[in-house]
Formats: sequence, C-alpha cells, structure tokens
Amino acid sequence: MQTSHPLDDEDVDPFAVARIAAGQLAEATGVERHDLALTLGSGWAKAADLIGETVATIPATEIHGFSAPALTGHVGTLRSVLLPNGKHALVIGARTHFYEGHGVRRVVHSVRTAAAAGATTMILTNGAGGIKEHWTPGTPVLIGDHINLTAASPLEGATFIDLTDLYSARLRAVARGVQPDLDEGVYVQFRGPHYETPAEVQMAKTIGGHIVGMSTALEAIAARQAGMEVLGFSLITNLAAGISPEPLSHAEVLQAGKDAEPVISELLARVVAAI
Repeated sequence: MQTSHPLDDEDVDPFAVARIAAGQLAEATGVERHDLALTLGSGWAKAADLIGETVATIPATEIHGFSAPALTGHVGTLRSVLLPNGKHALVIGARTHFYEGHGVRRVVHSVRTAAAAGATTMILTNGAGGIKEHWTPGTPVLIGDHINLTAASPLEGATFIDLTDLYSARLRAVARGVQPDLDEGVYVQFRGPHYETPAEVQMAKTIGGHIVGMSTALEAIAARQAGMEVLGFSLITNLAAGISPEPLSHAEVLQAGKDAEPVISELLARVVAAI
C-alpha cells in the first residue's frame, strides 16, 4: 500500500514542510546552518569529495518530504561538507524530476529545505543536450537564463517573482574568473522523460535556447522565491536530437558524464572555493 506524502495535500504549507526538514537536517548532521547548497546532477557528483571535509552523509529519505531518486546516477543522499573557509555546504544528491509525476512541490522541496537551512547560494547542475554544434560531449556550460516549457511553476497563487537576473551575473563572473573560457547558454526545460524530437530542438533553438534538459528551471525559480542567489551549470553530455547524427541514449549520457566527471568536478570545486 502506498503511503501519502506530506507535500501531496494542497492544504499543507510546503515552506512549513521545508522548515521541518531543515530542523531534521540540522539534528542529523550536527550542523546548525548551511551557507551554500549544491544539487549535483549527472556527471557532477565527484565535486562533493573535492570541496571540503564531509561532516555527515545521510539518506535523503530520512528527512521529511524527500523521495528516493528515480534516476540512475543520482546518489540519493544529503551530505554536509565543511568548506575550507569555515562555512558549510549542503550537497543534494537526491533530485526529484518533474517527469516522475510527483508534482512541483516535491521537485523543489530540496531547494526550499536548503533555504530553510540557511543557504543563501544555490548551485544547480545537470547533464543536458547541446544545440551548439561546437559543444562536444563533456563541455561544461554556464546557464545564463532559462526557458521553462514544463507548463508548471513552483509558485502558487498570486505570487509574483522577478526573474530578470535569475542566474546571478555576479556568480557567473566568479566562475569565469576560475575558468575564463567557459561558454554560456540558455537552458530549456522540457517535461520529459522522453528526449526531445529534432523538431522540438529546432523550436528551442528558434526561441533562443542553447541547452535542452529535464530539470533545473523549476528549482531555480523556487530558489529565487526563497531569496537565494543562483548559479547554474550544464554538462553537455550529447548533442541534441537532430543536431547529433546519432540516436540518443541514456547510456550515452551516463558515459559522457562519467568521462567528464574528474574535470568538471574539479572546476566546480574551484568555483565553490572562489564564491
């Protein structure tokens, strides 16, 4: 028998659920406040080992409101890391994707929990398809803006949030200070879980997109609502459908992430150190 989830009831305040989760997180990790949070998508997980000293690692399902990840390549844990500057980072390995059908509240619960835990900076990473032909698999790209094609939002009711500088220009400048040749693009979030058709990729390109994927945009909106500064990174794991001459496969995405992991994780660790 399937049990109900605390975020599934419309009458429940999702921010109250996040506050409960943050309290449990503090108790489980022994860390009262986390200053920075990172959601590590496909290919980015090793960064958690490089940014500092791990204080605690706990299964995400032990914390209120979290679900087990449905996707291979996501570790399903929450990790508290002591950074060299004395601050604490929360590393989120448990990402709920919109295509899992659990609703937007559960997709952004990790972000809201991070904010309730004290984080003022949210770093969102993903593996994604590239539209620019010179982006070879393994290329890290800064997210400069996004287009949300999910037909959903984490904002509820008459809640109006300005997204003009959603992906912080200041943090992107910090990242370029670490690696000056970092390219930048507009991320387009589709609902998934199917890959985009060549026609959909061309549509994304026509409306100003450079990167296509199935995460990040909804999380970024929730982070902005919570008052956090957002930095976004995509790892180009493949050229998007119709751009690539080969059919797309999840195995290809995982392999590209694995191949690029040492380089991009080291890059992300240096960016975190510079923030």
